Amino acid sequence: EVQLVESGGGLVQPGGSLRLSCATSGFLFNFVPMSWVRQAPGKGLEWVSSINKDGTAAYADSVKGRFTISRDIVKKSLLLHMHSLKPEDTAVCYCKVGYMNTPGSVGPGTQVTVSS
Repeated sequence: EVQLVESGGGLVQPGGSLRLSCATSGFLFNFVPMSWVRQAPGKGLEWVSSINKDGTAAYADSVKGRFTISRDIVKKSLLLHMHSLKPEDTAVCYCKVGYMNTPGSVGPGTQVTVSS
């Protein structure tokens, strides 16, 4: 059974940083692409970033230069380092198997709130 559990969300002031983590199990984490997606209040699901099994990554324009996606092969965890956070980054962030528009399990999410 595929399991994804996100952690690391919280309340942070504008300009602050957070590190999200997604613990995974039940599938071959090291051999599949992974993504972070998010949903802001009252909005649809938005792609944030994806990382391929070879470590190459892609980012949405809205987070490029501020967020860094990575994967811990030993711990089978997906990470997202978020810097220079803005109020518009407030959202529930989800870890996803595969890319934004491909079938794949999604975790329960972790809340990120950016506010002064």
